[in-house]
Amino acid sequence: EAQGFGGTIQVQVTLASDEITDIQVTSAPGEDSAYLSQGEGVISSILSAQSTDVDTISGATFSSTGIINAVVDALGKAENA
Repeated sequence: EAQGFGGTIQVQVTLASDEITDIQVTSAPGEDSAYLSQGEGVISSILSAQSTDVDTISGATFSSTGIINAVVDALGKAENA
C-alpha cells in the first residue's frame, strides 16, 4: 500500500517465476474515481516494462504515483516473504 491523491491505495501483485503477471487495485477509498481510473493506466506500463521505473500518468500524477509506490511496497514484501 502507498499514499495516493486522496489516501491509501492498496494493490495486489501477482508474480510467476519472478515476473509481474497482474496488478489489481484492491482498495482506494479516498481516491477520486476519475483520477484513479486514469492512474491505473500506469499498470500496463509496469507490466510491459517489468519495472516500477515508469512515467506517471499526466493529469493523475498522485494516483499513478500511489499505484507505483504500492507495487514497490508489495514487491518488497514478496521479496522478504
